[in-house]
Amino acid sequence: RLFSNQQTGLTELTLVFLCPPAGAREDEPTCGRPLGIRAGPNGTLFVADAYLGVFEVDPATGAVTRLVAGGQEVGGRKLSFINDVAVTQDGRKLYFTDSSSRWQRRDYLHLIMEATADGRVLEYDTETRELTVVMENLRFPNGIQLLPDQESVLVAETTMARIRRVHVAGLNKGGMDTFVDNLPGFPDNIRPSSSGGYWVSMAAVRPNPGFSMLDFLSQRPWVKKLIFKLFSQDVLIKAVPRYSLVAEIQDGGVCRRSFHDPNGLVAAYVSEAHEHHGKLYIGSFRSPYIAVLDLQGP
Repeated sequence: RLFSNQQTGLTELTLVFLCPPAGAREDEPTCGRPLGIRAGPNGTLFVADAYLGVFEVDPATGAVTRLVAGGQEVGGRKLSFINDVAVTQDGRKLYFTDSSSRWQRRDYLHLIMEATADGRVLEYDTETRELTVVMENLRFPNGIQLLPDQESVLVAETTMARIRRVHVAGLNKGGMDTFVDNLPGFPDNIRPSSSGGYWVSMAAVRPNPGFSMLDFLSQRPWVKKLIFKLFSQDVLIKAVPRYSLVAEIQDGGVCRRSFHDPNGLVAAYVSEAHEHHGKLYIGSFRSPYIAVLDLQGP
C-alpha cells in the first residue's frame, strides 16, 4: 500500500503480505513480483510486475489501475516475464521489457543458462490503450531507460553483457544499435546519473583474467541441460560469486567511475542504483534492504 503522510509530506510504502513469505517459488505467479517502478509526470507511479502486469498507482489515494495484464498474448507470444518500465515525460507512453515468452521470473536461471533470444520491448499508449511490440529477439532484456530525446531507449541484455539502444520514435524507429558491449558484468537495471551518464548495476561479474561459468556455458547447451538435471536453482545461485558492481557509463561506452563490493558484504546481487541528492541508493534482488552510498563523501 502507498500513502502520503500529511505531516511529513513524504510518500510512505507499506507492504501488506497477502501471500506466503517471499521465496515460495510455487506462489510467485499468484502473489506477483514487482520489479520495475517509475514516477510519472502527474505524481503517480508505474509499476512492472513480473507476473501480474503493468500498473499505475496513486500514492495519495492508494488507487491501483492495471494497464497491461501479464500472461496475455501480444504479437503471437505471451507476456511471461515483465521486468522493467520507462515512461515518457508527458506520461503518454510506457516502454517495458518482457524478458522471455518461455520462462517466468521464478525460472530466471534457466533463461540465463539457455540465453534464449525470446525477449522483447513493448510500448503501451495510455491514451489509446494500444499495446505493440517495438523490438523482439532480445536475449534477457532487463532494465530499460529512456534517452533525453525520448526517441530511443537503452535496454540491458543481461546474458549478452551489453546494452542496446532501441529506437522507438523518429526517423530511426524500429532500428537498434549497440550502446556498450562486452561489459565486465551482467547488467540489470539502468538509471540516469547527474552527470548525464547512466548507472548500470551488475549482480555478477565476468572475471578477466579468469574463468566465467556463464561465458563458458553460452556455447555449450548440452552442458547446461546436464547441470540443471543435477542441481536445483537454489544450489546454482549460491555458486555465483557475490561480486557486486555499479558503473557510471556515458555515451560511447566510456566508464566514468565504478564502485565495487568484491565479496558482496554490503550489497550482494545488486539490481539497481538510483542517484538522488548526492547519494546512490542501491537495491538487490536478494537482499532485504537498501544500501546507501554518499557520492560526495571522502
